[in-house]
Amino acid sequence: MRFLSSLNREQREAVGLLQIGTFLEYFDLMLYVHMAVLLNELFFPKTDPHTASLIAAFAFCSTYVLRPFGALIFGYIGDNIGRKTTVIITTMMMATSCIIMANLPTYAQIGVTAAWVVTICRMVQGLSSMGEIIGAQIYIAEITQPPVAYAAVAFIAVASALGAMAAVGVAALTTQYGFNWRTAFWIGACIAVVGSVARTRLRETPEFVDMKRTIKAAVEKSRETKPAKAKKLEEATAKLFQEKVPFATSLSYFVINCGWPLSFYLVYVYFIPTLKESYHYSAETVIFHNFLLTIVQVFRCTLWSVASYYIYPLKISKLKGILCLLLMTSIPVWLSLSTTPVHIFILQALILLFSLNDFPSQYIFMKQFPAYKRFTASSFSYALGRALTYVVTSFAIVYLTEWFNHGGLLLITIPTCLAFLKAISYYEKLDHQPKTSTILSFTKQAA
Repeated sequence: MRFLSSLNREQREAVGLLQIGTFLEYFDLMLYVHMAVLLNELFFPKTDPHTASLIAAFAFCSTYVLRPFGALIFGYIGDNIGRKTTVIITTMMMATSCIIMANLPTYAQIGVTAAWVVTICRMVQGLSSMGEIIGAQIYIAEITQPPVAYAAVAFIAVASALGAMAAVGVAALTTQYGFNWRTAFWIGACIAVVGSVARTRLRETPEFVDMKRTIKAAVEKSRETKPAKAKKLEEATAKLFQEKVPFATSLSYFVINCGWPLSFYLVYVYFIPTLKESYHYSAETVIFHNFLLTIVQVFRCTLWSVASYYIYPLKISKLKGILCLLLMTSIPVWLSLSTTPVHIFILQALILLFSLNDFPSQYIFMKQFPAYKRFTASSFSYALGRALTYVVTSFAIVYLTEWFNHGGLLLITIPTCLAFLKAISYYEKLDHQPKTSTILSFTKQAA
């Protein structure tokens, strides 16, 4: 692709390694999500349909509830030790959880312990994926410049979509051709280990290294030339790292990341009962149906990533938000008029195409956070937005649609779309404001 020719050899190697690592990470993460229709029956007790819906929602959101804590943990590591370290640790965590699930006895064998262990493993995978996706995006954002940076960072989403597609492909083999599901998790564990080893080739990002070196050099220079000022600079250093990111910036990024859980849940979870009850889909058919949707998702990610090289990314995000708002308001009518599973598939594909998320504007969002707090601040807003919405969406939709049928969706979808558009407008204003370097201001004190 054209934007790749703008990268030097080291940048291309870094982008390639991070793409491969993200693919492997999301293959492991999404393997259970897309096999849940089968695995929930193995690891959770059989119950009535309503309780089964709640259990499915619990299993779905258990992956995401601890993500904010993962953001704080990996944010600290990323901002204080390095971006490279985080992406290696997270891949090893994913490998470990896959090994445990590959060997875990079923509910019929050990009872409720199986449900607890698989839930804990899903939580570990959620923690791991938190450091992975943000770590990869920040790494690329700090070694590239616009406009190539827009596409390079956005292509991390392509790798995650490909990982999800591969996971559904394995799930389809498992359910339709008798492929052992435990083997699938062993494959996931092995490729996660390979990903960890491959990432040891990465170098730390120049922006992170320069930030650390600049601050250290400023303090040491003052100790040598202005001893009286050295203490003040050390105090200023501590103050610099304690400085808070503007609340509006964090809040807007939080709001932007509330959109994807809603889109994902609607596409891959909400329509399953309709497909089963109205069109008599089996577990095998549902998984194959989802596999076709992941192909659409890969196409969507590739389309918007390439487009971001030529079109200002926030314009793309705003267009997606407007079209998503129009689409979400039509869902109840669309479902009432649907007569074949093809109609449902088209609706799901359109939701994917115009889904609400930080993609493909991640570079712009990341750069609004100061380098010395970029990992912690961005990942926490990202994780909190997604975790909260996954939980609210998973359980609220069960009850809202029970009370108001499909019209209950509007109580969640419309406010989410409007808030998303407001947050994008905030970042448009922010991105056009002149930027001042806090690190540069700090070093001037040493002069």
